[in-house]
Amino acid sequence: MTIKGSCVCGGVRFELFEPPALMGACHCSRCRKAGSAAYVYVRAEALHWLAGRALLTRYKPRPPFRFTRAFCKRCGTAFGDPETGRVVAIAASCLDDDPGVRATFHEYAPDEAPWAHGCEDAMFGPK
Repeated sequence: MTIKGSCVCGGVRFELFEPPALMGACHCSRCRKAGSAAYVYVRAEALHWLAGRALLTRYKPRPPFRFTRAFCKRCGTAFGDPETGRVVAIAASCLDDDPGVRATFHEYAPDEAPWAHGCEDAMFGPK
């Protein structure tokens, strides 16, 4: 199973050579402001960069925060923390294919945005 991912401008592209072990959603303000709160977790060895790795720029936060964030320099797409550790966190929003897993946990649930659960009755429009 190969899962492809990319940024908005297409400059950064990657593949996952195995399905993610799990998916989770973080509701902290930092994840929301970074543009993604859902992450898939995969072994670092399963991530292969196809193009644009040099386009990634990183934001390293000050303590007590510890997760480095990677973004495309051209379009700003958030990739999560794809280069730290043996298991890496990839923003689910940059996956082009269905990862085959769904969120099984929520972090910082008390910090969830008040508007996060207001769309259940919203209309769905065509593309």
